[in-house]
Amino acid sequence: MKIMKTMERIPGGLMLVPLFLGALIHTLFPDAGKYFGSFTNGLMTGTVPILAVWFFCMGAGINIKATGTILRKSGTLVVTKIAVAWGVAIVAAAFIPEGGIQTGFFAGLSVLALIAAMDMTNGGLYASIMQQYGTKEEAGAFVLMSLESGPLVTMVILGTTGLAAFEPQAFVGAVLPFLIGFILGNLDKDFRDFFSKATHTMIPFFGFALGNSIDLTVIAKTGLLGILLGLAVIVVTGIPLMLADKYIGGGNGTAGLAASSTAGAAVANPMIIANMKPEFLPAAEAATALVAACVIVTSILVPILTAYYAKYMQKKGNGHFVQDDRKAAV
Repeated sequence: MKIMKTMERIPGGLMLVPLFLGALIHTLFPDAGKYFGSFTNGLMTGTVPILAVWFFCMGAGINIKATGTILRKSGTLVVTKIAVAWGVAIVAAAFIPEGGIQTGFFAGLSVLALIAAMDMTNGGLYASIMQQYGTKEEAGAFVLMSLESGPLVTMVILGTTGLAAFEPQAFVGAVLPFLIGFILGNLDKDFRDFFSKATHTMIPFFGFALGNSIDLTVIAKTGLLGILLGLAVIVVTGIPLMLADKYIGGGNGTAGLAASSTAGAAVANPMIIANMKPEFLPAAEAATALVAACVIVTSILVPILTAYYAKYMQKKGNGHFVQDDRKAAV
């Protein structure tokens, strides 16, 4: 059976197929991991440790000479993403009441939902996509995306920074595996050669674990609005990100499109903020469902769109990903 070759023919298939499989298992058998326990449970729920090892190997594979490129790329994407979410908040606040829209097709939509959906990029998803369709330096641009993690940026955008305290150790913990790998890989070229080989291999494992955190029924619960909001995240953040990547980051737009997703951690932000600022409680529950739908929609569509865009740029002679027996672009 040519399972591997079939997966590689699907845009983003190396990650998307395991993600779908994991989401299907989680939707139909949500307690499967707990039932089997042991290593099976670890494989199904181990997104964080898998990413930790993956980021270590990714850091080890990057040459120190590329540091400037990584900071420019990651800084450009993070600042653009936050700036777009900030702009959306300003515009939305003029039309949407504080407690969110209560009736009609847009019932449940709130400024809180919009910001939470747009201000955080799924760093793991971005890194896995760029590992396939970009350069090592572009894949490593996730390094500053940890600044978006948690409710801090959302609270800043909402004008509630006085209620949140940023913990420096949380940021350090998010980038430490990458930095250790980066240091070791540059101290010893053999380290870099050894660990960098694992980055591509681990993509299906991350996709499967990520899928096991997704309930496909969320889309049905939020209805068409959740799907439309997910599409809006890709369009509203994706276009500025692509332009910034091209004209500031020095890329061809692929990295920008790959960053136009909603982070899985963003699902928790509405309730966290509502607990800190009770006036958001009426909008928090619906916002949580909408953001979860955005995570699903963007997790599915962003890899596909990025794969087609990368192929398009390759045909135009402006692509930079490499295909070989282990890495198929599409």
